[in-house]
Amino acid sequence: MELEIADSMPEGKVTKIDQAATGILINCDDPLVNWHGATTVTLDAGTEPEALVRALEAEYRDSRFDIRTRTAPAGHYEVQLRSPDTAEIYLIAEGFDPDTIRIASGSECFVLPEEEFMGGDF
Repeated sequence: MELEIADSMPEGKVTKIDQAATGILINCDDPLVNWHGATTVTLDAGTEPEALVRALEAEYRDSRFDIRTRTAPAGHYEVQLRSPDTAEIYLIAEGFDPDTIRIASGSECFVLPEEEFMGGDF
């Protein structure tokens, strides 16, 4: 889904899409966990990240997600796509580096197989 969001940005505005190869597991409600990861979208120089974040907000209106917005702690406009039925969430905002947008995500909660250990990368 991170890549679907990134791929929906207008052609000519994106120079690179980097999805982290791994993420982490976080406890939802024992024995349930969910996976968290992120994708960074590098924009063409001079492209205003907030304008694209707001365009994504408009694109996902009337979708399967509830949408919330806020000013993130770093001061950037953030769109949250939240599943009304699960813990699935996507946070879309200006990235840590100039000319980037970060798409952070959390999956639905699931049971970790007994042979798996919660620590480490997934």
